[in-house]
Amino acid sequence: MAGTKETPRQKMIGMMYLVLTALLALQVTSAILDKFVLLNNSLEASTFSANRVNESTVGNIRATVEKSGNRPADVAIVQQADEVRKLTAGIISQIDGLKQRIITEAGGGLDELGNIKNLSEEEKVAQVMVGGNHNGQAYKLQKDLNGYLQSLTKYSPTKYPTLAADGKDDPISSRSPAQREKDFGELNFAQTPVPAALAVLTQRQTDVRRIEGEVLNVLAAKVGAQDVKFDKIIAQLSMDSKVVVAGTKFKGQMYLAASSSGIQPRMSLNGGNVTMRDGVGIVEFTAQGGAYDKDGLARRTLTGSISYNSAGGQKTVPLMAEYFVAKPTYQIETGTLPPLYLGCANKLSIQSPQLGALWNPTITANGGAVVPSGVKGKVTVVPSSKDIAINISNGGNLLGTERFRVNLVPRPTLEYAVGGRPANDPRGVPVSSARSVQVRAVADPSFAAFSPDDAKFRVTGMTVSLVRGSRRIQATQLGAGGGSIGGLAAEAQEGDRLVIQVDGVQRQNFRGEISSVPMGSPLYQVSLY
Repeated sequence: MAGTKETPRQKMIGMMYLVLTALLALQVTSAILDKFVLLNNSLEASTFSANRVNESTVGNIRATVEKSGNRPADVAIVQQADEVRKLTAGIISQIDGLKQRIITEAGGGLDELGNIKNLSEEEKVAQVMVGGNHNGQAYKLQKDLNGYLQSLTKYSPTKYPTLAADGKDDPISSRSPAQREKDFGELNFAQTPVPAALAVLTQRQTDVRRIEGEVLNVLAAKVGAQDVKFDKIIAQLSMDSKVVVAGTKFKGQMYLAASSSGIQPRMSLNGGNVTMRDGVGIVEFTAQGGAYDKDGLARRTLTGSISYNSAGGQKTVPLMAEYFVAKPTYQIETGTLPPLYLGCANKLSIQSPQLGALWNPTITANGGAVVPSGVKGKVTVVPSSKDIAINISNGGNLLGTERFRVNLVPRPTLEYAVGGRPANDPRGVPVSSARSVQVRAVADPSFAAFSPDDAKFRVTGMTVSLVRGSRRIQATQLGAGGGSIGGLAAEAQEGDRLVIQVDGVQRQNFRGEISSVPMGSPLYQVSLY
């Protein structure tokens, strides 16, 4: 059976009404007034169409009751439908009277072509609807509209919003300080030309017919007066997906293929009751994994039933459906795989495209510590032993354990410079250039790329000696990184050698902690020429 919900055309008319109302606040022109006439005509056409649909609904109710043998309970529904139609006809007639009064008293009546003579009149509209002491017809209409909605509560459990709201209660007007303080009469009929006032009243008639249709549909459902005819009942389970990842929720809808809002079925699944919502069974549970096949799928079966009352008594329809639980997978992305480095910040990104938005893993480790980053699946792993096992869980389910070998941090390479130039020329350096010595500890390139926060090395100090033949002429001690050797340079001759002995190397890790790097006591010689 067709309902009386707003059609796209009705929604368009409603939008036109809002736009034209806004334009009225700026400037009233003959073109705008003509648009309000058009709008009012469209609203009246919609009201007429809704009335015919509602009339058809009552006819269907009456025919269904007669076909069922005019049982007393069903006959009472017919009487209620007639009462709803009578209440609606009364309020519609009242509004028609107000529209005619506005046309006659404010609009000056109709000309020989049937057009309203004075479209722009506002003052007389206000006199009729608002009145001098707010005792105009708008306030009686407001009271009657609210009374109409209250009367409908006897037939439908739905609580409908008021059709005659004051400014403070209107969803749109309440946002405007100027409109918020106005009552229903002032809001809709003060400073309002004739066609706009007519459109306001016709819009109320359209809403009344819409609500009447909804109430009649409620009554129709009570006697099964629906367009759907039951000739075969099939139990169905609609699943969001037949493949469900372990640890995630199975979701679906269980229903009768030819179900009717006139019956209230009862459903069960795997021995338990199914929650009902608007005549549909809502199925939701956590899928359990295990016993996967070679494709990573585990077959599961659901059994249930749907029971409903019919003219021949209660009937039960069995149901069986299968679904598959998929073994979840994940991917580990890291620059330090393999291996991980002992005591260093190894950044891991563990993601599961299969789980998508449901991916919210818990990551722990045996043989090290895990530092969360605040981003799902991204952690820092700090190994404390030569092997580490990383456990990956999601939703309380252990998905897997990944084992990694752990390497020691590679020793840095020492780079020497004398006089500001690399000291790697086999000839050595000129005596005149040997004024300073620098030594840098350079991290292994791969390690520096994988763990830059742990690849910070420095030379703590060194001893530089000037050697001539087999005899040390003079020596000087330099601090971290090196420095000036001006004293040695003053004694240096061609053929002498500089012997550089590094005293120690240190590394700073990602936590800012400093430790010594075992390098021995490396010596480096540079010839002077």
